[in-house]
Amino acid sequence: MKISQKMKSLFKNYHYPPELIIHAVYLYCRFSLSYRDIEEILKIRGLKTIDHATLQRWVISFLHILEQEFRKRKKRVGTSWRMDETYIKVNGKWVYLYRAVDQDGQTIDFLLRKKRDTQAAKRFFRKAIKNNGVPEKINIDKSGSNTAGIKAINKENDTAIIIRQNKYMNNRIEQDHRFIKRLTRPMLGFKTFNSARRTLSLIETVHMIRKGQLSHSNDVTVYGQFVSLLAA
Repeated sequence: MKISQKMKSLFKNYHYPPELIIHAVYLYCRFSLSYRDIEEILKIRGLKTIDHATLQRWVISFLHILEQEFRKRKKRVGTSWRMDETYIKVNGKWVYLYRAVDQDGQTIDFLLRKKRDTQAAKRFFRKAIKNNGVPEKINIDKSGSNTAGIKAINKENDTAIIIRQNKYMNNRIEQDHRFIKRLTRPMLGFKTFNSARRTLSLIETVHMIRKGQLSHSNDVTVYGQFVSLLAA
């Protein structure tokens, strides 16, 4: 793995080679594996000194730079959005992961919030529009808070985003939730809201790479694209 000079400083205080660290981070964010599962896999390969706590520190340490580099190269998305929330357990309580995809299933954006209300919806739409531009229309469920959130955005920005409430059209986003839920299930819930937010951002980044949302050569594998984020 060829890493740029800019990125080499990230690894200077680690006892393990960059290839191993990034491979372990990728496994966690791509497959339905817990930290202890990856610890066992690495032990089978002869790496017996890496424990699950170390793996967690690696994920937390690199998620910000990986997501940041991805967003610089993310492909443009469509202007017809499907938005919905799914549930994530944090410290024994359910919190809400706001997500949206476009008409082709490409991920628009995501945001973890403790409450499901108008303020949370507004925060999500502001983030999504900042990163992707103003959509023509957004399909949502019957949630009054989501409706109020879009109306507030229209009023604040003098936009005319069309609100649609068609359950059939939201099948695409509901199906897309399954990948996130499948990966988070082995984790048995997160201990803190911040750890959940950080880990989910990296899982979502890998999910977008899998869906072809990173500008790259067509002959590069998903893992190769993930690694390329450190060659900036």
